[in-house]
This record gives sequence, C-alpha cells and structure tokens, in this order.
Amino acid sequence: MIEMSDLVPLPAITPMISRTILLPIAAVLAGFLCFVHAAHAQTLTADQLLIVTNKRVPESDQLARYYMKRRSVPAKNLVHLDTLELEDVSRQEYDREIAGPIRAFLAKNDPEGKKFRCIVLMYGIPLRVGPPVPSEEERRQISELRKRRTDVEDQIKASEKDKAALIELRKQQGAIQNETAGMSKLLGSASVDSEIALVMENRFSPQWLPNKYFVGFRGKAIENMPQKVLLVSRLEGPSDTIVRRIIDDSIEVEKAGLSGKAYFDARWPEKENKDPSYYQVYDRMIHHAARVVENSGKMAVVLDEQERLFQPGEAPDAALYCGWYSLGKYVDAFTWAKGAVGFHAASSECATLRNRTSTVWCKSMLEKGVAATVGPVAEPYLQSFPLPDVFFGCLTDGRPTLAECYAVSIPFWSWRMVLIGDPLYRPFAHHPTGAK
Repeated sequence: MIEMSDLVPLPAITPMISRTILLPIAAVLAGFLCFVHAAHAQTLTADQLLIVTNKRVPESDQLARYYMKRRSVPAKNLVHLDTLELEDVSRQEYDREIAGPIRAFLAKNDPEGKKFRCIVLMYGIPLRVGPPVPSEEERRQISELRKRRTDVEDQIKASEKDKAALIELRKQQGAIQNETAGMSKLLGSASVDSEIALVMENRFSPQWLPNKYFVGFRGKAIENMPQKVLLVSRLEGPSDTIVRRIIDDSIEVEKAGLSGKAYFDARWPEKENKDPSYYQVYDRMIHHAARVVENSGKMAVVLDEQERLFQPGEAPDAALYCGWYSLGKYVDAFTWAKGAVGFHAASSECATLRNRTSTVWCKSMLEKGVAATVGPVAEPYLQSFPLPDVFFGCLTDGRPTLAECYAVSIPFWSWRMVLIGDPLYRPFAHHPTGAK
C-alpha cells in the first residue's frame, strides 16, 4: 500500500502541478526551449558540465576521465572531492566535504555563474545527506504532530461508516500531513543531488524549494523560488562496469535513435478515474504520457490500465517505461533495449545503489540494462516525482538533453529525487519518424 503521505498534496503547489497535464505538450516544449535559449542561447553542451569525483574511490576518477574523453568535456571542468565512500553523509559532512569545495571551485572558476550549467556527480559520491539536528522546540512540534496524526488515524478507523465524519477527518489528516511535510527535513534525509543543485544559493531550506525550470511554475509568482540553480545528473550504479556501460550505450544509441517499445503501467482506466486526489492525478499523467509518446510516432506504445503491474515476460524490448506501484520490489517483466530510459513511481526506489540484496527499482533497472532512471532516496511524496507526460514528451522531441527534460518536469529542488544517466543523452536526437 502507498502511505497516505504519498497521496496528500500541498494545497498551494499541487494545483499548479496537476494543471500541467492539461497543457498541450507542444506548448510545454516550446515554452521550455524559449526559456532555455533566452538564458543560455543553446541546449546543454559538454563544456557546460562540471564533473565531480571522489578521491577516495579510484573508479570515480577513472570513469570521470573516460566520460570526459568520450563527450569532449574540457579537462579543467573537473573537481575532486575528499569525502566518504558511503552512500550516506551527515549534514555537517555534506557542507564540509561536498558543498563547500564545489562552491569554492565555482566561485574561483565561474564567479558570474555563466559557464557551468550542470553538475555531474560521478560514481562514488555519497547519495543521501542527513537532516540537521532539530532544536528543542522543533522536536516538541514534531512530537505533537505525530500524536495528532495518530489520534486522527484512530478516529478514521472508528468512523468508517460515517461518511460525513470521515470527510472531515480526512481534511484534518491532510492538514496535519501538510504541516509534517513542511518539517520533513527535520524528520529525514535529502538527496545530495537535489541539494547540490542549489550550491550557489548557499542556503538550506527546512522544506522543498520550487524549481524555476518546472513547466507548472512558469510565469507564476512563487515565494522563495531559488534563481541560482544548476542542473544535476549522476553517473552512478551498482558497479563501475555498469556506469561505463551507461556512458557507452547513451553515446551509441544517440547515433541512430532509441528503438523498442514504450510501456506505461497505469492503475485504472482513465475514464473511471474521478477521484480528485493526487493519486488519481498522477495516474492520468501516465495515461497522457502514453498518448504523447504514441503521437510522437517514435515507437509503439503499450498501456496497461489494470491495478496489477506488468508481469514477467510481458514487456519485451522496453525502451521507455513509467509505472507504479511496487515498493522496493522490482518486477522482472522487462527485457531492456539498449539506451532505455524509465522510472517507477514508488517511495524508496533509489534508497540504495550498492546494497547487493536490495531489489529497489533504480538499482535493479540499472543492473538489467537501462541507461537512465529517476528515483527518491527516501519518502518523497508523490507530487515531487517528475511529470511523466512532460518528461517523456521532452525526450521524444529530441532537442533537449536528459538533464533538461528532468529539470522541466520535476517540481522541487532541495529534496529527495535523483537523476541517474548521462546528462547530455538525447535518445531521439536522430530518430526516424515511425513506430517500430
């Protein structure tokens, strides 16, 4: 079951996100490309990448130099960190060993912020940064929120047959969850990737911060929106061999274009989807994403509208994928085409990339052959996932890079999502029209 924390949206933000699915994808892409061109006069290029390695992991530097050679990234666009070899770092370690050195490098080599547009975290960089230590007052507030939430949940169980009471209790539950979400950094971790996107902002927020590139926020007056934002992608995986394969596959597939089938795993038929919760909104986005890819003419599309997931053997030659919900348990339904891109919307699918016994989706998909994926390092709340219709619409357009497609489709920074893949990857840059 998905936790209620996945379902309850923040009222000030979610309407902007959910309305995005009503926008024609052509208008979304046109607006995004105009925004990119106005700011940078071009889409992301190799000389705009800042490559970050970990001195304590020999493969980190080796893979960085391999990638830089294959993508013609200037040798001076490289910074070496001296940080832990673990997936987790404390907030103090993050500030001292990761954010501090990157900030210093940028201040020296790009003081006006016009040279670098994307940070590439190489194999061996920690994945998750811990929360700050809460104050006594914050601990008191957290304890009170937990107590209120438990009380309301108990009342909901006792009021299952009283619809009027249940509606009111659900509202109370939502309000409590919104308060909890606002204090979430005090309760848990964030991804190093999402925090480092704001390294030039030189600030910490106790909650997620709106992404200025996100199509749902474009043209909106949104409080506390960071402006000094860098794109971030990670060349990472369960092994250095897999990372090298990601690099090679991405470059090779670009030459002719990604081929295969696109699989979208919704949970309900779209016409039966009448619940206004964000649970239902996101399911509609998956339906819409399937139509966007189908209308692109780039490949055949398979859409499953049943609550069950694709089962073993049902998704051969998978080039694109988006679906839900199997928490931390990859379903081996796919044979992945070279250069495949996809993600599974669930609460912990990038919680680890190194634990050998883990079956989370990001790790498993990389092991099985995908070139790029997205996932959260901890409970992210559903509304923080990339919008699948925008993400896959960008990819099939062929002009924006992987990192840009991620940036335009994800609502928040300083949060828990991670993009894994070559940031310059354009799987449909030279793709012939026509489904295969």
